[in-house]
Amino acid sequence: MNLIVLLLIPLITSLGILLSRGIIQIRVISLLGAMLQLAAGLFLLAMYWSERSSGNNAQMLFESSYAWFAPLNINFHIGVDGISIAMILLTAFVVLSGILVSWKEETMSKEFFFLLIFLSLGAYGFFISLDLFTMFFFLEVAVIPKFLLIGIWGSGKKEYSAMKLALMLMGGSALVLVGLLGLYFNTNTGNGSHTFDLLQIAAMNIPIEAQRIFFPFAFIGFGVFTALFPFHTWVPDGHSSAPTAASMFLAGISMKLGGYGCLRMATYLMPQAAQEYAWIIVLLATIAIIYGAFATMMQTDLKYINAYSSVSHCGFVLLGIGMLTETAITGAVMQMVSHGLMTALFFAAIGMIYSRTHTRMVAQLGGIMKVMPFISTVFVIAGLCSLGLPGFSGFVAEMTVFMGAWQNAETFYRIATILACASIVVTAVYILRAVGQAVMGPITDSHFSNLADAAWNEKLAASLLIIGIVAIGVAPFWLFDLIAPVTETIMLQMGNAIVK
Repeated sequence: MNLIVLLLIPLITSLGILLSRGIIQIRVISLLGAMLQLAAGLFLLAMYWSERSSGNNAQMLFESSYAWFAPLNINFHIGVDGISIAMILLTAFVVLSGILVSWKEETMSKEFFFLLIFLSLGAYGFFISLDLFTMFFFLEVAVIPKFLLIGIWGSGKKEYSAMKLALMLMGGSALVLVGLLGLYFNTNTGNGSHTFDLLQIAAMNIPIEAQRIFFPFAFIGFGVFTALFPFHTWVPDGHSSAPTAASMFLAGISMKLGGYGCLRMATYLMPQAAQEYAWIIVLLATIAIIYGAFATMMQTDLKYINAYSSVSHCGFVLLGIGMLTETAITGAVMQMVSHGLMTALFFAAIGMIYSRTHTRMVAQLGGIMKVMPFISTVFVIAGLCSLGLPGFSGFVAEMTVFMGAWQNAETFYRIATILACASIVVTAVYILRAVGQAVMGPITDSHFSNLADAAWNEKLAASLLIIGIVAIGVAPFWLFDLIAPVTETIMLQMGNAIVK
């Protein structure tokens, strides 16, 4: 399969939206484009499994490379492995659900749907890039559309939130740029030239002195995208002000760009530095998990509850990466997929509730299960997945991280694992309280008695995400088998840098 298709679909869809006339055309083109993205992702998965089952053990499949800027040895080098495909499928599910949830958006609808689809172009390009400069290019593609989506279609302090998000993410990008340039100038392809090629850099021995300097730039830079403490403050403001589909994309996909980059670029290419800085990563991740859980308990706004809980749940991603064991890293990737689906579902449910009740305050809701059973059920399912109920993806992902983390026998790592496990109790408290107060019990406001339940587009959007959550929770082996061979490669790259 030619991976260029993954980029052409959102690109052509975006152009089609700009050329369309009338809201019906805009909606249809957006929906068809999003459906084609999902179809392409599923076809890619089938082709990948077929190649692997036929004995193709190449590190990356479906590779292609085109010279982009020869003087600096920059190439448009693309390819995929199991982790890439998992992220591509996550993106396709969230984008399609976001388009469906936004079906009735009428304010500057052409521009709104264009930006949503264009965001997916950046995500796909990032996940298939095997050239660090190309990866950075697509990382930047996704920043400005977020700023516009929040600043124009957001609510509350939308200008402030949009500016804060853009500045912090661009600051993170600047750190990433320093890290990748540091790697570039410490490579030598044999004739005195340097390379951005990820696979070539992985085969080289980057000097440990350079790793020590540039690993923090790369990891912290990508960490900003994935709510690394204390660079997480853009998350609550950005999510709370963003429109529903933008919140779904921000939490479901954009935050995964950071986790993917921390693993693919920082940890994989600078393994010795990763080992030396591992205790700092684990410390910051543990703080994020605990802080995010307790901060969520203090929130009364549904969007803030989900935003702060995302800080906690993304802490599990960084915890798994920092533990540097094969099982923990596999769990980290599973957590990225699980959290992407779960938080997108949560924001979708919150958006449905807000569009009908015009409030996100838990104290002002209550009893809506009686009048909006489908929406309330979606809200409950998202909550149960968040607290790690068996049968849902959250349980599988977090338990894999915990089991992998416990394999690190040092006292410090064991204590961090115990503290991270303890956060589950706090998560259960705020989730059950929010669910109980918001949807259970008697109707607290008489105006809620005649509210309409979910429309067809909202039901389809929620069902897609629930299917993904249950597919991982009930039968996690397919995702584990997709990811595990890649984590084995990462552990081989670690080599003697791993202290056992």
